[in-house]
Amino acid sequence: MSKSSPSPHVDIFIIGGGINGVGIARDAAGRGYNVALAESNDLASGTSNWSSKLVHGGVRYLEHYEFGLVRKALTEREILWAAAPHIIRPMRFILPHHRDLRPAWLLRLGLFLYDHIGGRKLLPATKTVDLANGIFGRPLKAMFKKGFQYSDCQVDDARLVVLNAVSAQEKGAQIFVGFECTSAHREGGMWHVEMRNSATGEIRTMTASLIVNAAGPWVDAVLGKAFGRNNAKNVRMVQGSHIVMPKMYDHDNCYIFQNADERIIFAIPYTQDTTLIGTTDKDYEGDPRDAKISGEEIDYLCAAASEYFEKPVLKEDIVWTYSGVRPLYDDGASAAQEATRDYVFKQEGGSNQDSAEGAPLINIFGGKITTYRELSEKMLEEIADEIGQKGRPWTARVPLPGGDFPVEGFDQLVADMAARYPFVEHTHLERMCHAYGTRITMVLAGATEINQLGIDFGAGLWEAEVRYLMTNEWARTAEDVVWRRSKLGLVMSAEQIAELDRWMASELAAA
Repeated sequence: MSKSSPSPHVDIFIIGGGINGVGIARDAAGRGYNVALAESNDLASGTSNWSSKLVHGGVRYLEHYEFGLVRKALTEREILWAAAPHIIRPMRFILPHHRDLRPAWLLRLGLFLYDHIGGRKLLPATKTVDLANGIFGRPLKAMFKKGFQYSDCQVDDARLVVLNAVSAQEKGAQIFVGFECTSAHREGGMWHVEMRNSATGEIRTMTASLIVNAAGPWVDAVLGKAFGRNNAKNVRMVQGSHIVMPKMYDHDNCYIFQNADERIIFAIPYTQDTTLIGTTDKDYEGDPRDAKISGEEIDYLCAAASEYFEKPVLKEDIVWTYSGVRPLYDDGASAAQEATRDYVFKQEGGSNQDSAEGAPLINIFGGKITTYRELSEKMLEEIADEIGQKGRPWTARVPLPGGDFPVEGFDQLVADMAARYPFVEHTHLERMCHAYGTRITMVLAGATEINQLGIDFGAGLWEAEVRYLMTNEWARTAEDVVWRRSKLGLVMSAEQIAELDRWMASELAAA
């Protein structure tokens, strides 16, 4: 194994292919910076694929007086919806009034604030709903007579990451997927970076004026391994787990349930035939990749949801589970649910620090999907202070790939594509419109009949789509395709997924 020739110098080298890393890469590349990003595994293979799939202000954060965070997040909802109306969609949330918990007037006051502090324009306002009569109360126990309906948005979190990376690359960023940053040291006023491909052993080197460490729950681990900071302890790892149940009700609203421990959980329409319930909050030790839902968490979610649903939520009915670790900034909060969800930057070196430290390193701790774009803009302000300003903020007004259609135009997009591709079953076409937006024409390019899409891997996944994902979205394994680029793993059989994996490995070997 020999080292490749050094790559050209870049302005910004980013470690981590989660939502914060790719968001910064997109913003920076669009302003004219020379950018490289390294992700050791797959894009969105960490925290960014373990969320509750919501773009939301975080109504419960109001109780922790995090008004600034809530305001930022609420402001971002409609900006992100406009940028990606294929993968982000408005959703109404039903908050039942539990007479043994918070009083109704307090809930209504909180939702009044929620409606008015974030610049809501298109999303509908809160209203009171009668749960004793009507569709929203039918799945619930008879004790729930009154509730409130408010607005937030649902998002395909992993695709949000991938689309930011696609946009970043189209604007000139170098995206290295499967490359771990193995070392970084200062020399001659700049960073000398080495990264290694875990699959092939290929080693690449480059220099950079500035490094952004956006490795999520691995921020401290990267500081230890690549930078030799073995005593780094900035991240409070908090595990959140979700369960996926067979579809529990027949409308398209989400439920938000209060619990006696002052936490909340969601019950969210997920795939066509399932309901997502979560999340938990508990401190975590160990490698974030090893996080698995515990029996205690399963019992908690089943019991909390069963407090509200007339039909008990039973663990034997669970279709799927997932767990992830949120890399919160360790602010010393006594309980995991009280730790701040806002982001924190910590800089080492550069003009704002001891000049002896040389080239700057900026570490990111915390953050949430809803505020990733605003975080990226703030990071670019820090970067401009260090290596000079290029361009101006732009991401609030430019759609993500495939999102160049009106926010309320998804149904029309599906209708147009159904007329153009009548040979694709409607449910499969709608799924692809949600995933790719207007770029579905790239996925199905040139096809006029179904057999031109190639091998049918099952569940409406055709060879043409897989080739598109391998060529344009860095998919390398079946896991990348069926659990991150899509959620088809919920409906495909183990045999179908194994066959897809074999086929992809063969194609990659032949390339």
